[in-house]
Amino acid sequence: QVQLVESGGGLVQAGGSLRISCSASGRTFIFYDMGWFRQAPGKEREFVAAITQNGDNTYYRDSVKGRFTISRDNAKNTVYLQMNSLKPEDTAVYYCAGRWSSDALLAVAGSYPYWGQGTQVTVSS
Repeated sequence: QVQLVESGGGLVQAGGSLRISCSASGRTFIFYDMGWFRQAPGKEREFVAAITQNGDNTYYRDSVKGRFTISRDNAKNTVYLQMNSLKPEDTAVYYCAGRWSSDALLAVAGSYPYWGQGTQVTVSS
């Protein structure tokens, strides 16, 4: 079983940038698809971005395309989410998630058995 730990959240002004990270335990990280999800107060958890095990393919929700970039460093067992041009509506708790690589849709939260504890990102207007 892999353990995921997010870091790097915080408070940033609208238009600013932030990079959050997710470190994974164990030796199986290279076999995992990784995703970022977020949940704002009173709203359901939603897909943000995902990256396949080898990093060849990335996927984003429409509202973050061109602003957010997901990447991974398999040597460091870490996945990143670089967030630029942040907006107040990006405010949420951000969670990383992992699963054994599969053909299941990457945007489906239920396909990920492993989750971090979340990191708060707050964007002020």
